[in-house]
Amino acid sequence: MPSIPENSPHKSHSADDEPSAAAAVASAASTVTAEVTPAAAPTASPPQPTRSWQGVRALLVRLHFYAGVFVAPFLVVAALTGLAYTFTPQLDQLVYGDQLRVERVTGQQHSLAEQIAAARAAHPEGTLASVSTPPGPEYTTRVVLSVPELGDRQRTVFVDPYTGKVTGELTTWWGSTPLTTWLDDLHRNLHLGESGRLYSEVAASWLWVIVAGGLVLWLGRSRGQRAKSVRGALLPDRAARGVRRTRSWHAATGVWLALALFFLSATGLTWSNHAGARFGELLDAVHAHAPELDTALPTADSGQSGDSGEHAGHEAAHGSAKNDPAAFDSVLTVAREAGLGGTVEVTPPADGNSAWTVAQRDTTWPVHYDQVAVDAKTGEVTADNRWADYPVLAKLSKLGVGGHMGVLFGLANQIVLAAVAIGLLLVIVWGYRMWWQRRPTRDGRKTTMGKAPERGVWRRLPLPVLILGIPAVAALGWGLPVLGVSLLGFVALDAVVGLVQRNRASAG
Repeated sequence: MPSIPENSPHKSHSADDEPSAAAAVASAASTVTAEVTPAAAPTASPPQPTRSWQGVRALLVRLHFYAGVFVAPFLVVAALTGLAYTFTPQLDQLVYGDQLRVERVTGQQHSLAEQIAAARAAHPEGTLASVSTPPGPEYTTRVVLSVPELGDRQRTVFVDPYTGKVTGELTTWWGSTPLTTWLDDLHRNLHLGESGRLYSEVAASWLWVIVAGGLVLWLGRSRGQRAKSVRGALLPDRAARGVRRTRSWHAATGVWLALALFFLSATGLTWSNHAGARFGELLDAVHAHAPELDTALPTADSGQSGDSGEHAGHEAAHGSAKNDPAAFDSVLTVAREAGLGGTVEVTPPADGNSAWTVAQRDTTWPVHYDQVAVDAKTGEVTADNRWADYPVLAKLSKLGVGGHMGVLFGLANQIVLAAVAIGLLLVIVWGYRMWWQRRPTRDGRKTTMGKAPERGVWRRLPLPVLILGIPAVAALGWGLPVLGVSLLGFVALDAVVGLVQRNRASAG
């Protein structure tokens, strides 16, 4: 978010920032001194920059400015597409209500076997992939079919559990409706495939850097700028004018949004392409992945004869025929007895040596993600995964994704995300407005935007900051590759611009 602090030595004067009387006297004294200086006096060499902690602030000013200018367009797109995605549950009900909801809640629900039979009668194509129970009494059952020509999509048939009639079908992606899938792709990759995911990773990689830099600059202002009071940090200065007023709105709003923006940046990075791979390596190193359910059925005793083993293999192969709808009811009954309540997804075994899978799908807090593997022949639970046994990092990742998607706390989660998206858009608009307000307007100098912060501020950094900062930035670039590569690009572009400016100055 482009911003320059009040005390920056390179801040251009705008029309509302008149020089003080002391500044005018100092300027006049400087002019007189220059006039009375003998012409033969030797020209003093330019002073060498002194290293101090003010150099750190100057570097943050430059980083915050350029990151805001170049990354803000990515953030605008992410905020707008995320805002559209936030209310997909309501949009789904509006667009697909006839399929998702039953006409009347009355009588006893039909068995899963009867509902599956109705779905297969209407849609005999493909194979039966899974069945999801309704999330509430007013919702339909979802019978999911795997159809080869749909690729990574599925055909979901919706069945009224009270009447046993098919209410419709949709092409879904991991349970998401076509509208939700379209908006999800728009937010993740702008419908450009894997290459398009770079845009969202750029936004997520730089968002926390911009927010952290802005907080340091705003909260670390000098004593004369209302920074020492909580009110001065959290509320805009309505008495200020021009660029100062815009800056106060930009910064104060950023303070209110900071925690939510850090959260969105971190959770967005966990499932990005490059930083997400690094996060996966971290989970591998600390053994913090979500546990996988063991669906392998117990093998036959080693003492069995070859005929017995052949017979067991024949029975296993016969059991792998997943077309008996009645098995869904028996497996669901076993899972319910094992403590799996709420919405569950029942998945047939992949082969004759695997168990059925029943997994909870309650994403609203408190979440329910228990899973069990069931042997349909014996009616026994052969393995289970309980949410309580998930590693801490796996839990945080799962909950973070739910919060990022707006499903963890229901409507309240959606409202907060919408407010954050709108607030971020306002902060960006105010940032660009500051850049425009800081343009020179005197002495015939007409420019579209304000002057950028000074170059070469790294020469003013304390040596300990340089010694420790360079390897820290390198490590950060390894952990967040898109951030590292784009930062190198900024540095290279800045070096080229500086070289061109010096050549023009020497030629002139």
